[in-house]
Amino acid sequence: MSHVVRVQSRTFARSVASLPELRRNLAALEKWEAINHNKTGILNFSPATSEYDVFAANTSCILTPTVTDGPYYVWGEVVREDVKEDLYSDGVDIFLEIQYIDINTCKPVPGALVDIWQANATGVYSGISESGNYAADGWDSTYLRGIQQTDQDGVVTFDTIFPDHYEGRATHTHLLTHLNAALLPNNTLEVDTGSVAHIGQLFWNESVTTNAEDMWAKKQADSAYDPFPEYIYLGDHLDDGLFAWIQIGINASADYTDNSYYSIAAYYDADGGHENSDSSAMGSGSAPSDTNSTVPSAGASPSTAA
Repeated sequence: MSHVVRVQSRTFARSVASLPELRRNLAALEKWEAINHNKTGILNFSPATSEYDVFAANTSCILTPTVTDGPYYVWGEVVREDVKEDLYSDGVDIFLEIQYIDINTCKPVPGALVDIWQANATGVYSGISESGNYAADGWDSTYLRGIQQTDQDGVVTFDTIFPDHYEGRATHTHLLTHLNAALLPNNTLEVDTGSVAHIGQLFWNESVTTNAEDMWAKKQADSAYDPFPEYIYLGDHLDDGLFAWIQIGINASADYTDNSYYSIAAYYDADGGHENSDSSAMGSGSAPSDTNSTVPSAGASPSTAA
């Protein structure tokens, strides 16, 4: 049985058990989705704006819900800010800033190592080799994956693109936070070091697979946490790129290493990518397929492309 099929079976069982919680969280998700997160013309931010100015208005100290890392998490990605590569990374640029706050102290979390991974603009992940729609280089592909370390203000920055949806999932970006993990000389994390302090997903307003239809979007939102980043246009058109930001509250003493939400699909090392045959944890559903761009039209005005 493949990793993705195992994930589908366990996801279905867990979703049935979670129906009451999903109904509650759907109301919270709909509340946040109704808010216009597009701050173009309201805030004069850019990638050059200081982190203090970007996050100064957000003084919350709220735990962000933890959700699955899905069936496509790869251990061994390289520390890099720009996760775009020459191939399979075309799309609308997003300059993403994320601030991590420890809910126990309400202070920033410095030194955390944050994994990011997502589908590209046609809904295809790198680093996997399953039946369906996957990268041409299979396990050896690394586009739109990387790690950054939070600075003294608890902030990481990634240069990525707007991801596309795929069957069964709304448009989303994965994040996983390591604390006290060992960083190797080759700029990757040493296997089985540190803790997994948080697993989360960011969601983006879109209309193909609605967020309300996505089980994990409902689990990521709650009455106090908004899973949609705020953003601004960096020019007159969407093609000029977006600057987006969000604050995430974590329990720095938590460790999800042994939680069913945590699953390593593959490892990447000097010899390339390798499937983790022992991986059997939770995931997000179907393998990527049936893709269409969900990025708002390049001609859409900032006020309507929420």
